[in-house]
Amino acid sequence: MRRIDFLRKNGIIAMFFASDNWAGAHPKIAESLALEAAGYAAAYGTSDLDRRMEERFNDLFQREVAVFFVGTGTAANSLALAAVAKPGGVTFCHSEAHVTADECGAPEFLTGACRLVPVHGPGGKMDKDALTAAIGRFPPGAVHQGRPMAVTITQATESGTVYTLDEIEAIAAVARQNGLPLHMDGARFANALVALDATPADMTWKRGVDILSFGATKNGCWCAEAIIFLKPELASEMPFIRKRSAQLFSKTRFISAQFEAYLEGGLWLDLARNANRMADRLRAGIGAATKSRLAWNTTTNEVFAVLTKDAAALAEGRGAKFYDWPVPAEAPDLLQDDEMLIRLVTSFATTEDDVDRFLDVLA
Repeated sequence: MRRIDFLRKNGIIAMFFASDNWAGAHPKIAESLALEAAGYAAAYGTSDLDRRMEERFNDLFQREVAVFFVGTGTAANSLALAAVAKPGGVTFCHSEAHVTADECGAPEFLTGACRLVPVHGPGGKMDKDALTAAIGRFPPGAVHQGRPMAVTITQATESGTVYTLDEIEAIAAVARQNGLPLHMDGARFANALVALDATPADMTWKRGVDILSFGATKNGCWCAEAIIFLKPELASEMPFIRKRSAQLFSKTRFISAQFEAYLEGGLWLDLARNANRMADRLRAGIGAATKSRLAWNTTTNEVFAVLTKDAAALAEGRGAKFYDWPVPAEAPDLLQDDEMLIRLVTSFATTEDDVDRFLDVLA
């Protein structure tokens, strides 16, 4: 019996909604790691399995791509931007993006002190006109201000929303008009993909994305992230950047083993569908409850809810795990004095029982 099942059976665990990072690894991922652990293989990304997985990503994205495996999402984002860094460089991101709010300066450090400039937009999504204006504040050759080097968007966003395919294309058009590569932080790439019912190609290079941080850790892997250059020519310096940044794993095949199981038979999409479906169940229940309401509409596995402080305390007392969340600048009047904003995140491992126990508290 898995530990999580044992704890649930004995009433010790009820409701984990703090983060999809809290979930363990899917059994098929663990099995793949165990199988790979039994033998020998070439190191530093040169094993047969590593090579097969590089080809697998070509198939997945319907074109030749350059793939670099790393251990964390922060590393993926930071090194992706480092690959296109320039002295005095500026990357434009949403004001609530993970790269600027939750990565402890790693993108700035690993790009050689290039800056992140926040761009506002409702629902966690960068507004294309605001992006145009932000880029315009850095005229060509203005050495004192610095110079634009990239645009990065998050899909799905930190607010639980997704950019539509047309919205991605609109941001890409602004980037292209200014000669800037477009990077996508895809920590929850699978959740966004199934929410849009799109293909990986449709949601990336066919809409103008040049570099992708392809996340799998949040969606059932143990530790598996990939930097995917949809324009391989942008990756010329990446082997050295990754090594210098201590992200070239000697046993890279253990990342590849996770991806092999993750992609086999569409498992990754099934796991994301479960997470999104459980979030849908949460959204419906919270919207119908008397002690809560949805803070805004989301379509992936993040749910933002307004609860009375008493209801939140009761839920925590009964074993619910979630995070308090800051009120977005765009919604200063969201809360009453007796209310609080929380974030709930479902995962591949979330069950209907987990959701229903939480909703029972709010009934």
